[in-house]
This record gives sequence, C-alpha cells and structure tokens, in this order.
Amino acid sequence: MKKVLLMAFIAASTVAAQDMQSVPHPAADTSWKHLMIISANITQISFTDWAQGGDNALAYALFLEGKSTYAVDMIDWMNSYKFGYGQAKLGSQSIRKTDDKIDLESVLTYKIGRFINPFVSVSLKTQFAKGVIYDAEGNATPVSNFFDPAYITQTIGVGYQPIPEIKTRIGAALRETIANNYAAKYSDDLETTSELEKTRIEGGAESVTELGWTIMENVVFNAKLEIFAPVNNFDRTTVRSDNTLSAKVNKYLSMNLNIYLLSDPQIQARTQIKQTLALGLSYTLM
Repeated sequence: MKKVLLMAFIAASTVAAQDMQSVPHPAADTSWKHLMIISANITQISFTDWAQGGDNALAYALFLEGKSTYAVDMIDWMNSYKFGYGQAKLGSQSIRKTDDKIDLESVLTYKIGRFINPFVSVSLKTQFAKGVIYDAEGNATPVSNFFDPAYITQTIGVGYQPIPEIKTRIGAALRETIANNYAAKYSDDLETTSELEKTRIEGGAESVTELGWTIMENVVFNAKLEIFAPVNNFDRTTVRSDNTLSAKVNKYLSMNLNIYLLSDPQIQARTQIKQTLALGLSYTLM
C-alpha cells in the first residue's frame, strides 16, 4: 500500500515536472497550473562579555509548499504538498528539532454541477526525522520517526463550494495508521491485548473544509479543518486544524503566523497546539 501511494505521488510530480520543463508556445497544453513557494527563517544571537546574562542561540526553519492542478472539461485534479523542517540550539544544549512535516494530498473531482461534485482523494502525513521529548533534566526520549507514524487516508464522496473562498468535502474514508518502534503509541488497538499492531486500518467518515481569504492585497488567511470519525469508535475522532495568516512585506520578505491544533485521543486526551510566528525570506518559484 505504501509503495503504491508513493508511486502515485511520484508519478503526479513527474508529469507536473515534465509539463513545467516544456517551452511555452501558443499550442502548448495549459491544463496544468503550478504554484510553489519556498521560505526560510533564521534567528541568531550571541553574547560576548555581556553582564546582563543570556545564552547564545541559533534557529532556522525551511518550508516548501505548492500545488499542481490539472483542469480540463469535467475533470479537476489537484495535487498539493507541504514540507517543513526546523532546528534550534540554545546555549550548551544539544540541537533540538522545532518543526517537521510531510503532508501530501491528491484530490480528483468530477465536475457535474455548479456546487456539488463527486471526488476521490488520498493523503499522506508523516515526518522526516526522529522526534523526541525532553524531561526537566534535559534527558531525551524518542517518540516518533520517519513513517513512524504515518497516516494514509483514502476517501470517496462529494464536494461543495458555495463561494470561491470556501470549499468543503465529505465522504466515506479508509484510514491506515502505520508505525514501527512506536506502535504502542500510535497504531496499537487498545481493545486487544494479544499482540502489538503496527498497522491499524479504520473505516469511517472524513470531512475536509478549506478557506482561502484575501484580507488585503498583501495579507492572506488560509485555514484547513480535517475531521476523521471511525465508524466503530466515534470517541476516537481525530480533528486537525491548520491556520496560517501570511503578510507579504515585499517581493522576498514575508511574515507568517501559523496555529496548528490536533485532537487525537489515540495519542493523548488533551488537544495539542503548536504556534509559529516567523519573519523571513519567501520566494515564489512558479
């Protein structure tokens, strides 16, 4: 399953890359539209003979996100991707990870009406590197790694777009949770005790709502709300909310405020919240 889905994403990327590499001319295929943005944020501070105290610090974060959309006749195929990675070092502490994201999604829509249209989709969420948590003494405990866990969701249903700024879709979904060393935390079935499951497959309903609002010419608010409700365990409903306010200072300088909320009872009862405020370089490649 992992190989098939990854091959599908690679195939889509290859088609997009081949399309981008072609030389434009009046007869060229304009069915593909691409957008790719890369950004980098770096913070550094150092002290020499500074009487008021403080620690040297260095932090960076790199982000790459984009979208490739194929639209022709009644077919609309949207492929999106988000990658992020960041680290920080404070004083004599070891280098610690601050951000780590791999988020891929492909949605194929068949447009039969103005507002409501059937679709099929697949998404993959995981991370690049090992994740750890630290206790009060600074001791590290590994809790995650690449494809450990990974979440693959396949959905079929209908989409609804009442206005250009808002679109939502809902359907029957199959979610596969994959883990290895940390299966007890992410993929294990809590209702069984005979073995440790490294793969958990759940059927249920998925709802995805996206908002893209241009507040001003250089200020944009994007939000995405994802809900997955297992049919046999509604009390384990997963909710993800990714919200970003972006302000373009000039062609290369931008400010981004991101608030990410995750409610996953399989991991912990309390809602997880991550907030990021970054000012750095941003460049639109296409």
